[in-house]
Amino acid sequence: MGLPDFHVLLPRFYVALVLTIPLLVLSMGEMIAPAFFQELFARLSITPRTNAWLQFALATPVFFWSGKYFIRRWWYSIRERDTNMFTLTVTGTGAAWLYSTVALLLGDYFPESIRGPHGLPLYFESTAVITTLVLFGQIIEQQAHSRTDAAIRALMALAPSVARRVNPDGTEQDVPIEDIHPGDILRVRPGERIPVDGEITSGESPVNEAMLTGEAIPVDKHTGDSVSAGTLNTTGTFTLRSTRVGGETLLAHIIRLVEEAQESEPPIARLADRVSAIFVPIVLGISALTFVLWLACGPSPSFVHALLNAVAVLIIACPCALGLATPVAIVTGIGRGAQAGVLVKSAAALERLSSARTLLIDKTGTLTTGRPTLTALAPDPGCELSENELLAFAAAAEAHSEHPLALAVLAAARARGLGIPPAENFAAMPGLGVAATVSGKQIQITRAERHKERDTDTLAALSIDGRHAATLAFTDTLKPTTPAAIAELQAAGLRIVIASGDRPAAVRAVAEQLHLPPIDIHAGATPASKQQLVRDHQAHGETVIFAGDGLNDAPALAAADIGIAMGAGTDAAMASAGIVLVKSDLLAISKAIRLSRATLRTIKQNLFWAFFYNALGIPLAAGLFYPLFGWTLNPMYAGVAMSVSSLTVVLNALRLRRLKLS
Repeated sequence: MGLPDFHVLLPRFYVALVLTIPLLVLSMGEMIAPAFFQELFARLSITPRTNAWLQFALATPVFFWSGKYFIRRWWYSIRERDTNMFTLTVTGTGAAWLYSTVALLLGDYFPESIRGPHGLPLYFESTAVITTLVLFGQIIEQQAHSRTDAAIRALMALAPSVARRVNPDGTEQDVPIEDIHPGDILRVRPGERIPVDGEITSGESPVNEAMLTGEAIPVDKHTGDSVSAGTLNTTGTFTLRSTRVGGETLLAHIIRLVEEAQESEPPIARLADRVSAIFVPIVLGISALTFVLWLACGPSPSFVHALLNAVAVLIIACPCALGLATPVAIVTGIGRGAQAGVLVKSAAALERLSSARTLLIDKTGTLTTGRPTLTALAPDPGCELSENELLAFAAAAEAHSEHPLALAVLAAARARGLGIPPAENFAAMPGLGVAATVSGKQIQITRAERHKERDTDTLAALSIDGRHAATLAFTDTLKPTTPAAIAELQAAGLRIVIASGDRPAAVRAVAEQLHLPPIDIHAGATPASKQQLVRDHQAHGETVIFAGDGLNDAPALAAADIGIAMGAGTDAAMASAGIVLVKSDLLAISKAIRLSRATLRTIKQNLFWAFFYNALGIPLAAGLFYPLFGWTLNPMYAGVAMSVSSLTVVLNALRLRRLKLS
């Protein structure tokens, strides 16, 4: 039984905060600055009795309204016998509120021995402060779940809402996508996204399938080829016969994969819950034993003394700092990560990252730059022009094209400082290449057949006046920091597995440069197979990181224990991931792992301090020292223990701000 969305919890937190601050002033003011607050209360005619009723009025809505969902979780844990953090906090805060309310109404029946200088000890402030702090922590965790909707919206935005249908009489009309049926003939124009899955019936065009494969270079599509909804038509036009529409398209399938992965995400095994599962039964047992022993052996009135001391055990055992232990460390860790270019969207991802031992990683845009680079220009043996002259002609012809290979040619020419002559009569030939007139010569750049010796490259042929002049080779190169990052991650104990939609030869070439074994290479991967690969590793008990940048990575990012997206990636990838790397630098993954391990270590330390001070007070609350020294629980101790443990937790968490991640 979970908690509602953080949008529901946020107003309850604000109300709790507004009511808890004056409550702390009323309850603790005279302890912190006695002279000042005694004079202030006297001027405002606030008597001890009035003070007590004001505390009751402020604490009651905090406990019952702001803490409504905690009480529901508490009841569920009691009913199902599944103790957790809420069992401990609500039992303690509820005991504090109930005892304080009874003391307020029936104080005259309480023994004089437990009265202090301000009357009977009340614990309304403990109820309110603990509820407010735990609510704050839950809001931080619930915010992570809101990323699901963003991921789905980014995916759905790829599907056009309107398609252009070709009627039987040859006329064309734009119709809503809902009115398209299998067998309909549709026209797709340059720059449009394909509305449904289908088969090309006439025409041809390069289609950008990056949403499926992650590869930036468009794929030439001809009559008879299949195309998928959401992919982008680039320069040509064609008609297609729709084969799958609506919820049956490949894009719809990818959306379902993301939804299922988000819904099947296991709940965080909260460390506080695990500690509470042990702590709660022990405290309840001590409280019950305290009641029995005081009832049997305590001074008169034994029942009242037994009840008060049993309740005191429950109150002192509920650590105020428990609500701070995790959220303060998480917030500080998230802030430190942001300074280092690691944006943590999910506290759960930050927690899980510390124990991850397997990194599944996309190739294009993650290990590599994600865009082709001109790596070789081989002049034809019979060509008399120099390499720079050939490159200048090629750049001039490509100057008006937006194709990724054209941009690579222009970048190479500029890098060499070449002058690019003007081009005339430019023409893009869909699926073939470009043609232009440069300095009176007819220049053509077309796709070239792959060679065995350059099986990992994309090749283009440069022709001048109808004669082959040179072959251009393009490669998606590794990012400069990739080799060092992979070595660092392996040193941190991670197994690196490549999952790419690219050709096997291209993936093998990258793996060889990074010295990765063939068993850890998966080429030609689809969005579904990437997600399945994640689940296969998880089935072997591995905590899996998936790092990627494309729409085709979104299902795997959502299914992984920790999804890490590149900052330059698609909106869908970033929405599905729990961590985003601002600079798309893999070295930042090492930083994220160090941050995660340091944050989890800090949380464990915080939980120790959250329980330590309060656990020391349990023997005192139970009356263990009463036979020897006449000591029982002093209300001042509860205030001191709460303040010291909370301060220790906050100061310990703030050390993360100085954490070295490099």
